[in-house]
Amino acid sequence: MTYAYATAARRWMEPWRALVVRARLRARARLSPRAVDALFAAAVFLALTGMARRPLHDHPWTIVGFTAPMVAPLVWRRRAPFAVFLTMSAVAFAQWLADLRLPADIALLIALYTVAAYAGRQRTWLSIGVLEGGVLLAAIRWAPDDRGAETFIGLSAMVVAASVIGINMRGRRAAMALLEERAQRLERERDQQAQLAVAGERSRIAREMHDIVTHNLSVMVALADGAVFAQDRTPELATTAMRQVSTTGRQAITDMRRFLGVLRADEPDALRHPMPAIAQLEPLADQVRAAGLPTCLTVDGDPASAPAAAQLTVYRLVQEALTNTLKHTPPGTSASVYVSCADQKITVDVTDDGPGTELPAATTGHGLHGMRERAAAYGGELTAGPRPGGGWQVRAVLALNQNEA
Repeated sequence: MTYAYATAARRWMEPWRALVVRARLRARARLSPRAVDALFAAAVFLALTGMARRPLHDHPWTIVGFTAPMVAPLVWRRRAPFAVFLTMSAVAFAQWLADLRLPADIALLIALYTVAAYAGRQRTWLSIGVLEGGVLLAAIRWAPDDRGAETFIGLSAMVVAASVIGINMRGRRAAMALLEERAQRLERERDQQAQLAVAGERSRIAREMHDIVTHNLSVMVALADGAVFAQDRTPELATTAMRQVSTTGRQAITDMRRFLGVLRADEPDALRHPMPAIAQLEPLADQVRAAGLPTCLTVDGDPASAPAAAQLTVYRLVQEALTNTLKHTPPGTSASVYVSCADQKITVDVTDDGPGTELPAATTGHGLHGMRERAAAYGGELTAGPRPGGGWQVRAVLALNQNEA
């Protein structure tokens, strides 16, 4: 029964205990360092005057007159530690000249600790030397005749202890500052890496969207133009072209679902529609043939050993090259696609027999730039330009082993 009452009382007290802790933390957060030091100095003054009760009763104004200036500088101890120490040392020396022994001299150890914790090494050693001189004067005047050495050693040990504690605190503060700086640097680097990752992902999405949308729309526009041209003379060809437009539109939707399936793990079509590979180059060639671009496709070697990402890159390169040929060459142009799959590299070569002139500056934007980025991802370079004998050529070599490394 007693245990049950104790448990119930403990549970009842836990919320109140948490409230008390929060109140203390809030009060501490509201107080500035100067206010904390002022409260600390007041507490030290009350403690030291309490220790000197008998002298305080006999000579109250003398005790207060020496104790107050000895303790009051502690209010500024963290702002000017060395100046506070020298001020308190001067008050202690005046007290020694007046031959007055007071517990207020203990405050010098607090001042020395503050110098060691917040000031430099040189000022710390100078403060230790000054205080050791005061210890020697105190031992000479106030120590018993047969215990002068013991008094000096005991007081020196207190000086050393205060110095060591202050130096250790300064080292811990420096280590914490270093850790905080390192954490901030790592946080900045993490943010930069995240921004770079976002930029890279945006660039990848832009490339994929450009390849999917541009190619399919170019084919649909070509088919629609052909259907309009043939609707009066050969309605059957116009119907076939429009059906091909519908097929191409569905293909565009499928490609978009594939792409969304890569971006979203909850996309149900991700498994049913895998990303295109080298095996889908033949349907791609059929698509551009239907749009009016005769295309010859040759695949040399076994593409099965190539990674899926590399095969997707090959597909996108061929798709973009054929799209550019379809958009920028006159009717009657034919294209040729050659893909060579070796053990460590894949070569892609797309040519056409068009005019072979340089593309206008307005048309050499995202397409060729995205193709070069895809090739660079596999340690290769992409060249695109007019052929010496006429026509246009796009050539890329993908180094599979370099990408895996």
